[in-house]
Amino acid sequence: MEAIRRKLVPGQQQPRPQGGAAGGAWRLAFARAVQEAMGLELRFDSPRLAELSLAELLETLPERALIAMLEGPKGGLGLIVLGPGLMAGLIEMQTFGRLTATDPLPRRPTRTDAAMVTGVLDTALAGLAAALVTDPDRVWTDGFRITSHIEDPRPLGLLLEDIAYRTLTAEVVLGKAEKSGALILALPAMGCGRQPEIPAGAVVGTGAGAAAQALLFRAALSAQVEEAEVRLTAVIARLHLPLDRVMALRPGDSLPLGSARIDRVDLEGMDGLRIAGGKMGQSRGQRALRLNPDSRPAAREVMDNIARGAGPASLEADMRRLGTGT
Repeated sequence: MEAIRRKLVPGQQQPRPQGGAAGGAWRLAFARAVQEAMGLELRFDSPRLAELSLAELLETLPERALIAMLEGPKGGLGLIVLGPGLMAGLIEMQTFGRLTATDPLPRRPTRTDAAMVTGVLDTALAGLAAALVTDPDRVWTDGFRITSHIEDPRPLGLLLEDIAYRTLTAEVVLGKAEKSGALILALPAMGCGRQPEIPAGAVVGTGAGAAAQALLFRAALSAQVEEAEVRLTAVIARLHLPLDRVMALRPGDSLPLGSARIDRVDLEGMDGLRIAGGKMGQSRGQRALRLNPDSRPAAREVMDNIARGAGPASLEADMRRLGTGT
């Protein structure tokens, strides 16, 4: 709803000050990673959490920033962005062991720059995930790692999904204000990470405490169920042959598929029952199955009939209506 309200009122931003649990965990994780790797102290100015569209996110990127691509659960993509001043300071500390008073050169980040800061950023991401194991923010911050860096930000509009992103933004000041620059962490708002864990030794109480524990239990149970493997099979046609014909098949033999069509494909579950129908196609260079919009409602009607205890004649008609298409 927050993103919808912002779209209805142009220009109205609704960031949450300090960034909540995720914001605090990210600041602490980043500061620790830099301290452990370089012995450098830092502070965060004006930290904030906001939910932005892809277009809004791309507009916030500083010029000549180092952009690290992140990949997380279920192929979700995100970004860590270091402004020129912040990047220059981290590079100087690893190159010279100290910060210089010179302004950063107006140049694009290189692969060498990215390689020098990747370890620190991955450590910070791991620290963020570890700090939010029992927090609801875990679902959108968990499991992200750096995969590459982008020298030119222009392709980001094609590389990233056009969805809402949660952004943790701040101005990071290194040392005694020798260097400073923007730090942006942007992750998909609809998280696909693990659900928060129930704290060890937690005791179910009453009132609000009991409700909170119940929510955590349901979240943990949901996480286990969602990790279960579900196999689906796309069926274009079925062919029935006598056993001796099957035993006689050799490489190069042709099998007639009759009325099989690539625009009439059935999706079946592990029990062999038809779940939905669709047609073959491609998506991002890979084979894909586009589901028909009217196939799932029909399946739901059949399940409703079964739940109501419909008779054999009704169920037989339902199965003919769903059919296998072969």
